[in-house]
Amino acid sequence: MHRRTFLRAAVAAPVAPLAVAGYGLYEAGAVRVERPRVAVPRLPAAFDGLRIAFLADLHHGPSVPLPFVAAVVRTTLALNPDLILLGGDYVGKEGKYIGPCFEVLAGLAAPLGVFGVLGNHDYWHGLAETKAGMKAANVAELTNAGVWVERGSARLRLAGVDDLWCGSPHLPSALGETRPDDACVVLSHNPDYAEHVRDGRVGLVLSGHTHGGQVVVPGYGSPVVPSRYGQKYLRGLVRAPYTDVYVSRGLGTSGPGVRLNSPPELTLMTLTSA
Repeated sequence: MHRRTFLRAAVAAPVAPLAVAGYGLYEAGAVRVERPRVAVPRLPAAFDGLRIAFLADLHHGPSVPLPFVAAVVRTTLALNPDLILLGGDYVGKEGKYIGPCFEVLAGLAAPLGVFGVLGNHDYWHGLAETKAGMKAANVAELTNAGVWVERGSARLRLAGVDDLWCGSPHLPSALGETRPDDACVVLSHNPDYAEHVRDGRVGLVLSGHTHGGQVVVPGYGSPVVPSRYGQKYLRGLVRAPYTDVYVSRGLGTSGPGVRLNSPPELTLMTLTSA
């Protein structure tokens, strides 16, 4: 090797990991607004074009400061969604972060309401405190429960199930009196739950949990995906056995506070008639 080439390589060797880590920290804070259009079976004409802001995996904690959460809230409001849905995992470390997180999330508002489900971290770091925080922030909790969203005489079933890892998901309770000709969107923190769904009334599942892999290696994928199905539920629109699933990359981070090739996602989804 030429002497200059050797010296350049010697200097670059210790710098490269620092550069990658620095970029990873930058990407973790660079929220990208994704605007998918997703067809929902049996969606009434009155809901064609419904805009849903979907926020998953905030993980407020040491690596995801409160100003970041506040910026997410401001951006969400600026997008003027019709409906806001929260996908669970509100904090990432200790219970002391739960109260402040929901104090900021209380700023969320939409014409058709704000609804949310629980994630595994919400069980790990303080289930009772999370439920109380949701109530105080006017986030309607959909744990094995559902509501009808109405526009005129048309209706859309919005349902939510408990966390797959730590809770007891029960879809029949969430669907309630939903008829086969009704349109239905289900919130489930963990996309793996869609593999268990065999009810044809479910037209779409919204999930997070996998963080888009958080660190994605080009040509390989993510070394770590918290899913039994490998890279299948990494991100975006995925076909499960009986329904479509949209998997958000999420907003915060778990473990190391970095992201690579998987920027944080604030989803502004438009529903369309199938």
